[in-house]
Amino acid sequence: MSQTHQKPLSIRPRRLRRTETMRRLVREYTLRVEDLIYPLFVMEGEGQTQEVPSMPGYYRYTLDLLLDEIKEAYGLGIGAIALFPLIYSEMKDNTGNESYNPEGLIPRAIRAIKTVIPEIILISDVALDPYSSEGHDGIVRDGIILNDETVAVLTKQALVQAAAGADLVAPSDMMDGRVGAIRQALDAEGWINVGIIAYSAKYASAYYGPFRDALDSAPKFGDKKTYQMDAGNSREAIKEVDLDIAEGADIIMIKPALAYLDIIYQIRQHTNLTIAAYNVSGEYAAIKAAARQGWIDEKRVILESLTSMKRAGADLILTYFAKEVALMLSNP
Repeated sequence: MSQTHQKPLSIRPRRLRRTETMRRLVREYTLRVEDLIYPLFVMEGEGQTQEVPSMPGYYRYTLDLLLDEIKEAYGLGIGAIALFPLIYSEMKDNTGNESYNPEGLIPRAIRAIKTVIPEIILISDVALDPYSSEGHDGIVRDGIILNDETVAVLTKQALVQAAAGADLVAPSDMMDGRVGAIRQALDAEGWINVGIIAYSAKYASAYYGPFRDALDSAPKFGDKKTYQMDAGNSREAIKEVDLDIAEGADIIMIKPALAYLDIIYQIRQHTNLTIAAYNVSGEYAAIKAAARQGWIDEKRVILESLTSMKRAGADLILTYFAKEVALMLSNP
């Protein structure tokens, strides 16, 4: 009986997986602290923090304690923060007038942060929902969210933030034409170096619940599906991105991240513009809840999730895990 001999393998992919040092050497995508943007919630008052009930380990800060948190984050290598306000209900109305008050919470916070840590990149949210008595991203009339009237208010808001010292304004509202209107207004007022990070493909997602809890900004009626994108659409995302680029966006964003990695990938193939992905509050809350039950290795799941966003094509990641990840990366 003849004996059969297996042909020796000349190609063995496992050769490059043998050791941790070898795996690091050939790794295609590496998460860096420089990729991270740290979203932070600021509120009125002094000497207080409030844990967000649906976001374990995450807090709202009064401005004095927010400055301490930003100093610590900057010391860990985090170079950019995104600022979101908790506005008291008595200061809200349907037209979002408080959003462009030069002495409002966000302009005061921007000025204070830039005085203490001038080098940090400060991204300010441009939207009406934190300021709206209706909880929507736009002015409401007869149950309809008005587009052009809202854009006029968003433009005023962006100008106030630019004057306070924001490096990037971030329209997150999904109103048509707002990027172009804001760019034109910034340039006309001399703020040519203030960039726009546009929420270009922001989906009407159920993953935003904890964020709305943090800012008390849930809609008082209906939902946001007439202006945020439908979860079943991908070609529409390319259309939205193209419009924002044409109108002057410097960075484009996809939100949420984990359930929309395919969108990040498609947009990466479509443009060379810088892409940001928003690892949103519901994604944070889900990982934290599973970790508290002991069902997952929290650190590994966080790093794997954020690396998947880089692999899909994101250059930058807004994530509530930013500070934790900075610590992980400094102590691997």
